[in-house]
Amino acid sequence: MPELPEVETIARGVHERLRGDRILEVWFSRHSEPFKTSPARQAKGLSGKSFLAVHRTGKHIVCELGSSTNNVAVRGSRNSETQRPTAQWIVHLGMSGRLLVTTSEAPVAAHTHARLSLASGRELRFVDPRRFGRLEFRNLAKGQSFDAPGSDPLAIGADEFAVLFRGRKLAIKAALLNQSLLAGVGNIYADESLFHAGIRPRRAAGRLTRAELDRLREALRQVLTHAIKLGGSSVSDYVDANGVRGFFQLEHCVYLRTGEPCRRCGTPIQRILLAGRGTHFCPKCQH
Repeated sequence: MPELPEVETIARGVHERLRGDRILEVWFSRHSEPFKTSPARQAKGLSGKSFLAVHRTGKHIVCELGSSTNNVAVRGSRNSETQRPTAQWIVHLGMSGRLLVTTSEAPVAAHTHARLSLASGRELRFVDPRRFGRLEFRNLAKGQSFDAPGSDPLAIGADEFAVLFRGRKLAIKAALLNQSLLAGVGNIYADESLFHAGIRPRRAAGRLTRAELDRLREALRQVLTHAIKLGGSSVSDYVDANGVRGFFQLEHCVYLRTGEPCRRCGTPIQRILLAGRGTHFCPKCQH
């Protein structure tokens, strides 16, 4: 499943290519699974709208839409926009979803569930072979804007981060995957951040010291930021909005490296099952 760096990379790519473009026509597939809002309502709400901004919230891509593109502010800053969006189109990629900007003449991939035809002649397409992704439309005049349930790991402060885990008996790896605590962290970056912080994934979250939590927060921020710079991790079928694979998988220290030597100490990387997820760690470097 695409995690925070992959979703951030896609959102930035869509924003850079489509900001100011207007939706002329909308097509949806007949499969019901991808639609959190009915296709008919989405098509009616999207037609004629323009992209004011596209940004990431948790693991969701949020397209801010309006009727005009005059005096629109820079990427992802809803608070600084001089024109308020009137609607949002929210994309969750699920396990295998792709959000691609392409030309209208490009061949349509199998498992394409949405095609937004734009005034520029381009198309925004949602492709999802496994159909675990979701598409939602919100009319902001009739309801609240979308927000993630948990804190953003790139923005959370040290004190707030420490409070999240206070008194929690569950393993720190499971706590990192809890989207109501931290929105956007998944299996890859939980494993990698715990390695860089030197913390074993099975340790109880509530028993970590403040120094360890500070170290984990900083490791999480550094790992996520570096992964975004490298376009995310292409360990499965992930590609960005231009169809380009990421490179951070080349720098994984533990994830999917079971039995391989630790890049720091040479000890074989171990794999366990924790919170239903394959979990990778170095038994020497992590305590």
